Amino acid sequence: MNDFPALTLETPAEHPFAEFVRILGKGKRGARNLTREEAREAMGLLLDGKVEDTQLGAFLMLLRHKEESPEELAGFTEALRARLNAPALSVDLDWPTYAGKKRHLPWYLLAAKCLAQNGVRILMHGGGAHTAGRLYSEQLLDFLHIPLCRDWQQVGAALEHGNLAFFPLVDWAPQLQRMIDLRNTLGLRSPIHSLARILNPLGARCGLQSIFHPGYQGVHRDASGLLGDTSLVIKGDGGEIEINPDADSHLYGTCGGLSWDEQWPQLSAQRHVKPASLDPQHLKALWRGDVEDSYPQLALIATMALALRGLGQDREQAFITAQQYWDARDRSI
Repeated sequence: MNDFPALTLETPAEHPFAEFVRILGKGKRGARNLTREEAREAMGLLLDGKVEDTQLGAFLMLLRHKEESPEELAGFTEALRARLNAPALSVDLDWPTYAGKKRHLPWYLLAAKCLAQNGVRILMHGGGAHTAGRLYSEQLLDFLHIPLCRDWQQVGAALEHGNLAFFPLVDWAPQLQRMIDLRNTLGLRSPIHSLARILNPLGARCGLQSIFHPGYQGVHRDASGLLGDTSLVIKGDGGEIEINPDADSHLYGTCGGLSWDEQWPQLSAQRHVKPASLDPQHLKALWRGDVEDSYPQLALIATMALALRGLGQDREQAFITAQQYWDARDRSI
């Protein structure tokens, strides 16, 4: 009779990230939101490359399905900020630009340039062109003489020289850019698209955010409040930080942990006709004063006023200041 050694079957150890997928996906009754601490830990594992691709996809889509909470956004942001090693650079406005424009030109770029000419220090950041038919900020930086920076040293130099810098997400948070780039693989935008808007990597005096989908504006405002940030959230034109003068604008603000709301009425008595095509040369022509065009002039003045409102001016003074800045701009470009 042959003696065979006894077989010992060991249960494989569970992956550390499996817990967070289970929390989100454990059925209608068992699933729940992540706590702020859990969100911070989960994002830390993602940023440190300690998660399998299958887990990453499941995690992002479960978050997308249930919609992220303020506590989750705050925890995710804290994890990223803890890993940034960003220098101590003084910035007035954090200006994320990730959506791209398809109905109108990106007039917010001229608003940012004009504010920068008047001493407002602005960090812009974006996630690259990922949707066909949209015009993204990065495609127009050289055209409008906005510095494209590839490291924090270049950001500091651009801010010192001209108060405006654009820093692509891929250069300071490549892990997040990779998650954004999964859109074509997963078939849906992930929560990282909205997370990028709240990050405020340099701790600017005010973080501007544009959240297009209804209901998310308040969530982002609340997340910024949890982080102790001053922020101003709107439903901007096309998802970018730009006031649409043909519609009312609701401002969702937070400062010192206190939330506030403000309603701005539409600026135009009747809706403007959408341009047949988007010609970037029109941006330069308007800046130089070669043309008069009601829609963009209303849009960029109101967008500058929005930024100044976030920095503490009241609505009336913000519009007065914005018009003064625009009238006195250096028209060379």
